[in-house]
Amino acid sequence: MRENLIEKNVDEFLLRPNLLDYEGECREFRWEDVGREFEGLPGGGLNIAHEAIDRHANGALSDKTALLWLGQNGERKTYTFGEMKKESAKFANVLKRLHLAKGERVFTLSSRIPQLYASAMGIFKNQNVLCPLFSQFGPEPILQRMLKGDAKLLLTTKKLYEKKVRPILHELLDLRYVLLLDADEDENEKTLSYSRLMSEASENFEILPTDPEDMSILHFTSGTTGTPKGVAHVHKAIYAHYMTGKYALDLHPQDNYWCTADPGWVTGTSYGIITPWLHGVTNIVDEAEFDAARWYKTLQDEKVSVWYTAPTAIRRLMRIDSEPTLEYDLSNLRLIQSVGEPLNPEAVLWGEKKLKLPIHDNWWQTETGAIMIANLISQTIRPGSMGRPLPGIVAGIVHVDDEGVLSEVTEPNKEGDLALKVGWPSMFRGYLHNEEKYEKSFVDGWYLSGDLAYKDEAGYFWFVGRADDIIKTSGHMVGPFEVESALMEHPAVAEAGVIGKPDQIIGQLVKAFVSLKTNYEPSDELRRELIGFARKKLGVAVAPKEIEFQENLPKTRSGKIMRRLLKAREMGLPEGDTSTLEE
Repeated sequence: MRENLIEKNVDEFLLRPNLLDYEGECREFRWEDVGREFEGLPGGGLNIAHEAIDRHANGALSDKTALLWLGQNGERKTYTFGEMKKESAKFANVLKRLHLAKGERVFTLSSRIPQLYASAMGIFKNQNVLCPLFSQFGPEPILQRMLKGDAKLLLTTKKLYEKKVRPILHELLDLRYVLLLDADEDENEKTLSYSRLMSEASENFEILPTDPEDMSILHFTSGTTGTPKGVAHVHKAIYAHYMTGKYALDLHPQDNYWCTADPGWVTGTSYGIITPWLHGVTNIVDEAEFDAARWYKTLQDEKVSVWYTAPTAIRRLMRIDSEPTLEYDLSNLRLIQSVGEPLNPEAVLWGEKKLKLPIHDNWWQTETGAIMIANLISQTIRPGSMGRPLPGIVAGIVHVDDEGVLSEVTEPNKEGDLALKVGWPSMFRGYLHNEEKYEKSFVDGWYLSGDLAYKDEAGYFWFVGRADDIIKTSGHMVGPFEVESALMEHPAVAEAGVIGKPDQIIGQLVKAFVSLKTNYEPSDELRRELIGFARKKLGVAVAPKEIEFQENLPKTRSGKIMRRLLKAREMGLPEGDTSTLEE
């Protein structure tokens, strides 16, 4: 679908984009200039909470809504920057009172409730390290991460504590405190009431000088076989958060911004908490899980202008036969961005048809800390591509030979390893307790992402697959994303996941797992039709030879189809770490 370019007419936009001259900005861009957008601490240094909350609260934005919270049962609460400053200061004082020292890790295990967002800023203020956990984790993945991350304090709810933490508490020997967000009274000297401590805390807190290279967040990536890796980020990462908020998300002061990601994931912290507040923008948070009607109503009622969501949500919306712009007023919406997994061309075009806006895909990783490559609001979209590197980011296609020698691939449309030149501020600073693994991520000044891609003649990057997902069949190298995208062009297909299945003759055969849209039923006839459809699109060598229908494909909470889980189940192999599996 490379021919379906989506051209932009800037004169028709509701707001003038922050970035118009892409080539010029990339040429002139300097990270030092981004640093001038920040105020800095009075005593010196750089702290996320000061730049995201306090500098706005101390100025003209004190009474502006920072957080607009929608409860799952219909509640609606607003918190100004001034109020967020006070609440985060109180929690910083709670941490200080409990003798949490600089650099010690504070884990959070909670759904999307207001206290979590204020507390995250309080953690930064006291120079502790925020370690988000996904609230749907079971006891074992929680234990793994807290042990690996040297947890000193856990912030959670009574329900999650009873169900998931109490069974493992005896193994968390270094955990000093558990704070229960919804408990009125302390359970014992180590399991304390958050509200009681907050009621006794001062609203004033002086942030001590913070080195931009001090650790701020520790995220955990899911492992395929072993335990998750702890990915360390620093306060200076906000340089990239600010830049990407300005250029990739095109944030303007008057925006109402909604990121649907859970705060237990990197997108939910980088872009669900930090980035909008760096720009002084109202951040909408919905406590409820996905519901198409609720989401459309939220877009309408809260006048959302910038919406950051995930492919899994887009595909769920695509499964519903509806005309959202006829049923809801989405006239305030001006930009939709998506992340979590490469967005199939069909989904990009669906957005343009059904929402009257194309969906802009972008690419980044937990390790990169912020968006690296994106389809920008003012620039031509090539549906199915990641887009182009943002200003300040140098991306390339490289090849590393058996001797470890790296060479750049300069020929357009030639596949290789997607790599980034080191030096962007949100680059991770280490894998906790695994320096050897960290060092292997870099070769000759390039970070190797583990993704295979190619760059076209216009400088747009195209995802091929994870290096370990590539299928070798009859001498061909097949990227699963290409096959999945072709299948999704068929009107019956809602989602597709593709794997290589061992075959004695051709090495691997291409097998597709397909979930269908509403009003379509699995049948042998439809299976044959899909195989024929794919052969016309891709050719016999690349098209799937087997198709299996599944009502729902296994996905991570962030929306990635878990191909390695499909493969493990197909072959009867161990499933590895399934802690991030969407329920």
